[in-house]
Amino acid sequence: MKQILLRRVIAVAALPLLAIACDLGTDPALLESLTAAFQSAPPGFSNTTNSFAGTPDSMNPQWRPMGHHGGGAMGPGGGMGPGGGMGPGARGQGLGHFMMGGGLGGLFFGDGFGAGFGRGRFGDGGILHGDCSYDGSSGRVVCATETRHGLTIDRSAAYYDASGQPQSSFDSLTTDAINLRVAVSGTVTRRDGSTSVVEHGSDRTISGLAPGSTERTVNGKSAGEEMTSGTNDQGAFTAMRTIGDTVQGVVIPIQAGVRTYPTAGTVIRSMQVTVTYEGESPVTSSRREVITYDGSDTATIVITRGGETRTCTLPLPHGRLNCS
Repeated sequence: MKQILLRRVIAVAALPLLAIACDLGTDPALLESLTAAFQSAPPGFSNTTNSFAGTPDSMNPQWRPMGHHGGGAMGPGGGMGPGGGMGPGARGQGLGHFMMGGGLGGLFFGDGFGAGFGRGRFGDGGILHGDCSYDGSSGRVVCATETRHGLTIDRSAAYYDASGQPQSSFDSLTTDAINLRVAVSGTVTRRDGSTSVVEHGSDRTISGLAPGSTERTVNGKSAGEEMTSGTNDQGAFTAMRTIGDTVQGVVIPIQAGVRTYPTAGTVIRSMQVTVTYEGESPVTSSRREVITYDGSDTATIVITRGGETRTCTLPLPHGRLNCS
C-alpha cells in the first residue's frame, strides 16, 4: 500500500501542469487568496525531498481561502523563504516576484550538501532516522513508520557502488549513489477548525558520493496533494492544492569548506489550486517555474501563471529574484 501511494503521487509530478487560470472576476479577496496559496507548501510536505524551501509545519503558514472580509488566507510565519523575495506585483492575479512554496530550497540555491551528507550511519544527511534495517525483499533500508501530528511518514533508501551494483548498507569507501524515498499521508486539523487531508511522496537519487568525486548529481521527483474543508464568512468550501517538482541532472560541485551552487541541470516546479464554495463553480489557478543552471553564477527562471510568462534571473549563491 505504501509503495502504491508513493508511485501515485510521484506520477502526479511527472504530468505537465497546464498554465491555466479560470476567470477570477474582480473579487479582490479571491485574487489575493489564490496568490497566497502559492506562497506556502501543504502541511507535511517538508518531510519529503523536494526543491521547495520546506519550512517545518510549526512555522509553515496555514493557507485557506479568504472570505468576503479577507481574513484567514495565511497563518503566522510570512511564507517567504530563500529565493522568495517579494517585489511589485506580488499580490493579486499577477505573477509576483516570488518563488512558490516559501522559496527555493538551499540545496538548489547555494547551501551545497553540507558536511553531514555522505557521512554517518546512513550517509544521507539525516533524512533517515530511527529504527531502520535492510529489507532483502525490496533491496532497501527501510525505517519504521513514524506518526507525528496526525501524519504517517515512511522513509527508505537504496545504496549503489560506482558500477551500479546494489549494497545492503551505506559504505563510506564504496557507496557512490543513494536513492531516497519518502511517503507522507494523514489528516491535519487546523487552528481555525478546518481539516486537511494530505498525501505526499518523493523519490530522489544523489550520485557522486564515492571518495575523490568532485561533483554530485541530483535527479528526482516529488508530488503532494492537500484537500482542505472548512467554512469562512463566504460559506462552506473545499480547497485542493497539488504541488510537485522534477529535478533533472542538477550538478553541484564539491569543494572542501565551500558551499557551492548548481552549475548544470533543470528544476521544474508546479502548483495548482482549486477553490469551490458550496453552490458555486470551482475556481482554479496554477503556476509553473522552470529553473535552468548553465554553469554561470546566475540561474534563469521562467515563471508562468494564467497565460502570462516572465523570464527572471537569480544570482547564485543566495541572490534575490530579479524579474525586471
